[in-house]
Amino acid sequence: MNGGRVMKLKKVLAAVLAAAMTLSMAACGSGDSGNSKENKDGKSSSDGKLTVAIWDSNQEPGLKEIMDKFTEDTGVEVDIQVTPWKDYWTMLEAATTGGEMPDVFWMHSDQIATYAQYDDILLDLSDKIEKSDKIDLSKYPESIVKTYQNEDGAQLAIPKDIDTCAVWYNKTMFDEAGVPYPSEDWTWEDFRETAKKLTNPEKNQYGTAITPNAYQESWYSTIYAYGGKVLSDDKKKSGFDDPKTIEAMQMIENIIKDGSMPEYSVMSENSTTALMSAGTVAMTFQGSWALTDLMDNDYIKENCDVALLPKGPEGRKSITNGLGWAASAQGDHTEEAWQLIEYLGSEEAQKQQADLGVTMSAYEGTSEGWTEKYPDKNLQAYIDLMNDSQPYPSSKNTQVWFQAMLDKMVDGFSGKKPMESVCKDFAKEMNGFLAEEQ
Repeated sequence: MNGGRVMKLKKVLAAVLAAAMTLSMAACGSGDSGNSKENKDGKSSSDGKLTVAIWDSNQEPGLKEIMDKFTEDTGVEVDIQVTPWKDYWTMLEAATTGGEMPDVFWMHSDQIATYAQYDDILLDLSDKIEKSDKIDLSKYPESIVKTYQNEDGAQLAIPKDIDTCAVWYNKTMFDEAGVPYPSEDWTWEDFRETAKKLTNPEKNQYGTAITPNAYQESWYSTIYAYGGKVLSDDKKKSGFDDPKTIEAMQMIENIIKDGSMPEYSVMSENSTTALMSAGTVAMTFQGSWALTDLMDNDYIKENCDVALLPKGPEGRKSITNGLGWAASAQGDHTEEAWQLIEYLGSEEAQKQQADLGVTMSAYEGTSEGWTEKYPDKNLQAYIDLMNDSQPYPSSKNTQVWFQAMLDKMVDGFSGKKPMESVCKDFAKEMNGFLAEEQ
């Protein structure tokens, strides 16, 4: 890249990445246990191995097993480098502008548009896919495929996985309170009443916990279940001033006012997973990407199960997203990088990913093994929610308005301002950001 374009890219990325630093640690497989080797510079290995950059150390063991099979078949060695989510995009920015990107790396729906603006950052996979006997884009969810295309329709990443969101509930707490387990047809009103019945502040027990950072898992889905929108279909207008969006957020507000959640100060300092594992809350919303982390917790493993999301006036809606496997167009090993991506996107590797319990797979019909990994848990709920899916809302520079959204929502979730005011105020701000994207 020439100097002028590098400077332009740096400016674009700086604005986006400043917001990305605060993105929820839970979103789309961004788990970070810090147990594995970390890489902060994104540079290629000196030993000639393909460098593969990811952010979720929980997935590393399973991915290593899959890539070991690739190495066995091709002779191409792979070095997985885990950079925690909070540092990942800073690493990729530095690697991009410095001309030393990882060979293969995870891409996210929030960031793809920023990198896709340039034709010499991400490897165009279109021609390679057309010639491949392993990649059939019709076998992947259309929404995820299109997410990783640029404005000209060039495919810049192969879908890695697909995710949905569901409710985890504490069966023991339900049993002790004499409350029936969630049914397949339960509604948001049912959820609210159930949360009330499971709340006992004297025992430090609450029905649920919903935080601003749990946007994809919970209140985004609620908005669409009520017929509202986060973002207009043409990505030019905010949906937060839609009366149906406001109605959905007022349902969340009502649950807070009921006293069915811990104080906001407690929720802001603890993840919903931590609150559930402590026996403090009876129901939380969790993405399918969090399975490994959840099942590593003995308390959750012993006491909890999975249920479908509640229905709203427009039925049930689970926000659906997925990561993509992308490659550097600047690298010295682009052919080998494509070979790896082609393998990772194949039916064989996608099925192995599911069978190992890494994540739900993007490839059609290959996630059965994922549901069977823990047969005593109703993981089929996540698969069934694909029938009620709503693509993750994103625009060209999602992270810019996303951070403003989180800041505004704190006022609503903490009770400082009515949700209606929060939503209407943010809609105006979001529309300003979206206008700058056009």
